[in-house]
Amino acid sequence: MDRKELPSGLRDDKITEETKSLISSLPSHTESQGHKICKYQGCWYYYNALQGVLNFQRGFQPRDTDIILASYPKSGTTWLKALTVALLERSKNHSSDDQHPLLSDNPHEIVPFLEINLYVESSSPVLAKFSSVPRLFSTHMPLHAMQETLKDSPCKIVYVCRNVKDTLVSWWFFRCAIHKIEPDRSILESMFKSFCNGTIYYGPFWDHLLSYWRGSLEDPKHVLFMRYEELKAEPRDQIKRLADFLGCPFTKEEEENGLVQKILDLCSLRNLSGLEVNKTGKRNNLDHKYYFRKGEVGDWKNHLTPEIENKLDMIIKEKLKGSGLKF
Repeated sequence: MDRKELPSGLRDDKITEETKSLISSLPSHTESQGHKICKYQGCWYYYNALQGVLNFQRGFQPRDTDIILASYPKSGTTWLKALTVALLERSKNHSSDDQHPLLSDNPHEIVPFLEINLYVESSSPVLAKFSSVPRLFSTHMPLHAMQETLKDSPCKIVYVCRNVKDTLVSWWFFRCAIHKIEPDRSILESMFKSFCNGTIYYGPFWDHLLSYWRGSLEDPKHVLFMRYEELKAEPRDQIKRLADFLGCPFTKEEEENGLVQKILDLCSLRNLSGLEVNKTGKRNNLDHKYYFRKGEVGDWKNHLTPEIENKLDMIIKEKLKGSGLKF
């Protein structure tokens, strides 16, 4: 596959000479698909993504009202974006329902990634379109990569995590989709090995989890830790928890009028995946449809061997030991 056909985050066409020099001094690794990643501040990045991280760290100016939606890739990012947009849109009076942004735009278009989209080319991008309050951004960076930049800022961070086995399977299908190849077992096994030793995009997985878990314990007013499985099992309770954290709780009248369920229906996988913009749209060489697959809890049982299951369970139990975080 031509590298120019890849999503921008997987390429290496945006890096500066300064960043090339930095990369030459960093631990590096080549993935099974031939993409190079390097380890910076404890996290593995593709080169373009690293450039975005560096630009973000140099240039981002947080506002007190900013909201940053964070996740490890394939952990419920699209759903969290949609739910948050829907919660914040309640304050706007659309003259008709079809004016809702989620009906005409993909959640990733509405809430772009800081390091993959906005800051990949410059440390001072034009953020004019983020004129509304609050500004809404997203990231796959671990929390420690943002802490110095966000120091003393009261902006809110929402992190969604997912069981490592479902994350691995979702990542596998997504990687094969963007490379336009059939889901191959050899790729899954290679990704499994990378998950286990931590040398995977935005890995190690457990360090990513723990950065936000500890952040939520130390600063619960500014960091909310959510679980994908709880969102699936208790969607009403969890979306109300999210609304409370963001400072836009549901009123009694809104609940009585069924608004909680309306938002859940609007943001459901079935509804979003059926919209024309998500069936045929594209951004940065990536088809919107690839963001919507099954969204199920436990789909890993259909794809992982008992050996892979046990190895992942053992590693996660060991890595999270003593943290209070369990799966």
